[in-house]
Amino acid sequence: MTDLSVKWAGLTLKSPVIVGACNLTINPQKAKEMEDAGAGAIVFKSLFEEQVQLENLQTERVMTQYDERDPEMISLHPKFTHAGPEEHLMKFANVKRSVNIPVIASLNAIHKDSWIEYAKKLESVGASALELNFYYTPRNIDHNGNDIENEQIAILREVKKTVKIPVIIKISPYYSNVLNFIKKLTEAGADGVILFNRLFQPDIDIEEHRNIYPYNLSTSDDQRLSLRFTALSHGRFKTSITSATGIHDWRDSIKMLLAGANAFQIVSTVYKNGINQITKINEGIKAWMDVNEYETIEQFRGKLSQQQQKDPYAYLRAQYIDILLTSGDVFKQNMPI
Repeated sequence: MTDLSVKWAGLTLKSPVIVGACNLTINPQKAKEMEDAGAGAIVFKSLFEEQVQLENLQTERVMTQYDERDPEMISLHPKFTHAGPEEHLMKFANVKRSVNIPVIASLNAIHKDSWIEYAKKLESVGASALELNFYYTPRNIDHNGNDIENEQIAILREVKKTVKIPVIIKISPYYSNVLNFIKKLTEAGADGVILFNRLFQPDIDIEEHRNIYPYNLSTSDDQRLSLRFTALSHGRFKTSITSATGIHDWRDSIKMLLAGANAFQIVSTVYKNGINQITKINEGIKAWMDVNEYETIEQFRGKLSQQQQKDPYAYLRAQYIDILLTSGDVFKQNMPI
């Protein structure tokens, strides 16, 4: 009998499909539909420190707007609903109660104290695991890469001391040596690493002379960077590796598992194709496993990782050189004269 269960970051998931952090996962009904469709876990929408700061500022304004009271005021009581992360925590608890699969909390903070404070709060409302989103947009030209990595490692160590649940780190591909950073994260106690965070990128509207921030869903072509580093990571680290970005159907999913992923995250395909896409992915994986006579995912996971390749240069830059040398005629045929 085909078994889709996987071991991931110290947890057992009924399937390798994890629905990543998004607006869909804050709805208890949709979370339940994801569970029924076969999701192994879901990641609740991220808690952003910047958002909490803005909410606190708005609350302070509401609380102080009646400091100068006068007799003609209709009401002397400020109108507000929630301040800080409390509303986020209440919504998380509601989703957690609605499903029986792991619900992972996602956190984006700035200051070290905030990472620790919010990690505690998220654990207290029942988070099965914690996803820390590490990325850095350069602002200070004197802040070097080694300092940035050391700061992030220090945050991970402090969070690990603070919570008892698994801690998974989601990183961007913009480190000078991704494999070395994964090594550091593993040594600092990371229970898993997710490759990679899909970051919003700014754009400019030249007609209206303004900045715009388009929300672009991924395509299957966006998976290749994650595929490469998943394959390079498999077998090197004693931590779970999760592939993310550009995974849309069962074929994409099997590629990541063959490369060595313990599990994979999907978001864009759920928006594009609906929650039922989770079922289609699981059914596709099962059918492929049946054809290839695999009973468990572990029997083929990592089969096409770099460590399992006869070619020592698989997934390295030499691939590019080989393509250029063997495909010269194809390039010439398509070059404009």
